[in-house]
Amino acid sequence: MVDCALYEGGLRLPEQVDLSEVLQRIGEKDGRFVWIGLYQPTEEQFAEIAAAFDLHPLAVEDAVRAHQRPKLERYGDTLFLVLKTITYVEHDKVTATSEIVDTGEIMVFAGPGFAIVVRHGSAPPLAAVRRDLEAVPELMALGPVAVLHAVADHVVDRYLEVADAFERDVEELETAVFSHERTDDAGRIYQLKRELLEFKRAVVPLGVPLQRLADGTLPQVPAAIATYLRDAADHHTQAKERILAFDELISSILDASMARLSMQQNTDMRRISAWAALAAVPTMAAGVYGMNFDDMPELRWTFGYPAVLVLTATVCVFIFRAFRRNDWL
Repeated sequence: MVDCALYEGGLRLPEQVDLSEVLQRIGEKDGRFVWIGLYQPTEEQFAEIAAAFDLHPLAVEDAVRAHQRPKLERYGDTLFLVLKTITYVEHDKVTATSEIVDTGEIMVFAGPGFAIVVRHGSAPPLAAVRRDLEAVPELMALGPVAVLHAVADHVVDRYLEVADAFERDVEELETAVFSHERTDDAGRIYQLKRELLEFKRAVVPLGVPLQRLADGTLPQVPAAIATYLRDAADHHTQAKERILAFDELISSILDASMARLSMQQNTDMRRISAWAALAAVPTMAAGVYGMNFDDMPELRWTFGYPAVLVLTATVCVFIFRAFRRNDWL
């Protein structure tokens, strides 16, 4: 358990509470709720909380085992939201084995009198989210769904930050592919596409849950919070559109890289063929005059040797100029 605090009227009560007295303290006064933060709890550690707040077994299983897709479930009066977090892994240059993004998970239970937030993996700490929300008592006073919104908004804003950093990697590869240097970027581009797929799997499925929260059809979501959730949904749409644009752009960059590699190979083959053609002329002359026949008129001719050299050189120069004129050399 990372943090456990009671809130009343949007303000945090100064006294510390433990789980054994949480339910009693919540019931002492209307408008109170508890915000519990957990990091990778085991089944045994989470069992007491699940029993205290009567959490659905399926939601409890998801919260403990993780590895879920982004989704929103409703169990009676309790909302259960699963979010995938994205962390950008700093690196100097994209390579064929670079890890660019790392995913974690956050599960949020928002029910009558409680907000329970469970983090897994590389999901960043939410202490700053708690402080920011505590600084706005009128928003905190709206209850546990305000916590759900704050966490979701924080996660979605991180999507946009990671998208900004990811765009720099895409631009770096795009520049490399269209540079004048001979490069083979297929492995790097493929790795970037794989990392983008992980990014996409974390972001895109969250669109439907956010729309459900923002459309005002859930009785657990106050109208004031729905307004904020619509803003989070808009930011999510921006992140999703950028990811889809990256996907198309990286595919185009990969096609361009393969086309450029093919052109380089064709150019190399043309040059090899041109030099082979040039080498064939003196080889043919040497082959003809290297035959061991006695009756060859040119063998006794005084100017035979220089004449063959001049003819061979003339033909080679003619072929060389022809290949150079056609950009084969």
